[in-house]
This record gives sequence, structure tokens and C-alpha cells, in this order.
Amino acid sequence: MQIGILGTGVAGQTLAAALAEKGHAVTIGTRDPAETMARAAAKPPAKVSFREWQQANPGVKLATFADAVRSANVVINATSGVGAMSALEDAGADALGEKILIDATNPLDFSKGMPPTLTVCNTDSLGEQLQRAFPRVRLVKALNTITAALMVNPGAVNGGDHTLFLCGNDTDAKATVKRWLDEWFGWQDIVDLGDITAARGMEMYLPLWLRTWGALGSPMFNVKIVR
Repeated sequence: MQIGILGTGVAGQTLAAALAEKGHAVTIGTRDPAETMARAAAKPPAKVSFREWQQANPGVKLATFADAVRSANVVINATSGVGAMSALEDAGADALGEKILIDATNPLDFSKGMPPTLTVCNTDSLGEQLQRAFPRVRLVKALNTITAALMVNPGAVNGGDHTLFLCGNDTDAKATVKRWLDEWFGWQDIVDLGDITAARGMEMYLPLWLRTWGALGSPMFNVKIVR
């Protein structure tokens, strides 16, 4: 499968490496590939620069947002929340078309330090804003409620016995994403919360998630829906 991942941060790198290892053709999109490759220092929370990371993952290509999307059967949005809209605008509505877009972003504002605040909440969400801006895209909100390492390896916590949430307006797209997340990473318990307005709750969970990380001293945790 041809997979385009938007964003060169930890989430993008983690997803790209895991998917490439499984034999998928992965292209990471960035605003300026030359600048990204020239950056010598790591961009926190990454441990190494993107250039060093790609040397260790030579099968992953780097391209502009537009080129990464054009080559893809499915797109994963792993940008920062504040950069998500502009990344999709750079990719372009024509390139995105009616592709499935897995949106793993959160509207976090770190401008005043930790803990971050939400740039949108209660009556709207970043997921809804992206879907409104690109109405043809089949957006599925998923993977935004867990740390990057757990996205690709649910078995690292409680043997994988915990819950992943998703939402979106396109029923067929959600079913496809559920199947992919199982095939790609082994996710078993995936709860569909309904249409894209459910992204409000998924994104507003992040302040609690961050506080829990602080209390536990590790981001390697998740919730489980006990039925």
C-alpha cells in the first residue's frame, strides 16, 4: 500500500518506520524537505534529527506535503495541531480528493508552556474544522488518544487489551480504518464513537491524558472500556 504521512515529528516517524517495516511504501510529507534534511538538531521530543532518523530508515521517502499525498492510497495526518490545517492546504484539495485521511492530531497550544491548552473545544474540534475545509476527504479521527509508541504496538501495554477510539462521517471509511489498524498494528478493541462531532470528546481527553502521564511518569498507558 502507498501511505502518505504528514509530519516529521515523533508520531510521523514512529508510524512511518512501523509501516515501512511491514512492507508498505511510505512517504513522509513536510513543508520544506531541504530544510528538514538540513536541520542538524533534534526537534523535541525527538531524540535525533530527522536526517539521522532517515539514515536509519532509508526505505521511507521524504517529500513535500503535496507529493506525499499525491502518491498515497491513504493519508495519515501526524502534524502538530497548530500546523494541521496549513499542511492540508499545502497538500491541496485536489491531491487529497476523496482519500481516507486518518487524523491523529490534537489542537494543543504550548505557547504558554506546560500543560498546554486546547485551541478549540466544546462546540467544535480540529477534526471537524479539517473535515469542513476538505469536505470530499473521508476523515477518520483515530490514534490521537495514545502515545506514538503505543499507536504501532498496542501489545506493549496489558498485552494489547485496551481500547482505541475513532469517529468520522463515512461509515465505510471507518470500517476500512478499523481493519487496517488491526492488520497494521494488531488493534482489537476499537470503539466507533459516531460522526465527526465525537472528535470533540476525543480531543478534550488530552488534558486528562497529559495529567495522567505526569502522575504515572510514563506515556505508556491507555484506557479500557469494561463492558
